Amino acid sequence: MNDSVLALGLAALLGLMIGSFLNVVIYRLPLILQAQWDAPLEDVKTSAPAFNLAVPRSHCPHCQHPLGWHENIPVMSFIRLRGRCAHCHTPIGWRYPAIELTTAGLFMWAAAEHGLGIQALVWAGFAAALVALAAIDADTRLLPDAITQPLVWAGLLAASLELTGIDLNKALWGAAGGYLFLWMVYWLFKAVTGKEGMGQGDFKLLAALGAWLGWPALLSLVMIASISGVIGGVWLKLRGQLDDNGQLAFGPFLVLAGLWVMAFGPLPWFLI
Repeated sequence: MNDSVLALGLAALLGLMIGSFLNVVIYRLPLILQAQWDAPLEDVKTSAPAFNLAVPRSHCPHCQHPLGWHENIPVMSFIRLRGRCAHCHTPIGWRYPAIELTTAGLFMWAAAEHGLGIQALVWAGFAAALVALAAIDADTRLLPDAITQPLVWAGLLAASLELTGIDLNKALWGAAGGYLFLWMVYWLFKAVTGKEGMGQGDFKLLAALGAWLGWPALLSLVMIASISGVIGGVWLKLRGQLDDNGQLAFGPFLVLAGLWVMAFGPLPWFLI
């Protein structure tokens, strides 16, 4: 078998497994954080049943039927079960296999671009974190510090080890500039309108993207995210799916911009 085909196959398999885990993170992490905010940590530890990324076992959210191993195979189980729970026959959300396939595709890109090695794993991990952040923000308007902050430090560390191809100086200024840019936009918007235009998680996400992609990519990131956000907002408005206050999560569009720049590089100067 051709080595490149083998590399892509291994990357796809690993991506499917990581994508399956991301589905757990996307569903459970906001619930874990909400439980911590709603009650003192001591009360959570002593009175609540164990609930984390490992336990309880994966189960149908409708009937609570625990999933057997044969019902938990990425993508294949969804196809075999025809998109329904084997126990209560409630439809399974299409996003579960979509997350798995998206993660597999991104892992294949990393392997094709960087080969089988530490650089591919580093970029695949970056992409996986972005997928999780996009889905969590779309669901909950939350960009957890538990993901964004380690992502900033991971980008700076990877740059210092010369694993991303980004000079450490550019990574440092990318992180600082990304955070400060949206921080200034936030306060300017609030001063003019008296309203909060975005959450502070967006600051940290752009800082993470800056750490991984460097400060020269910041303008492209903001432009791609803003334009795609406007298009997405209009589409949701036409479908009647936009909130009454007209706000939508900005994180998924920052993620889209980050993945675009990761794969294709910053926009040409004449488009900026």
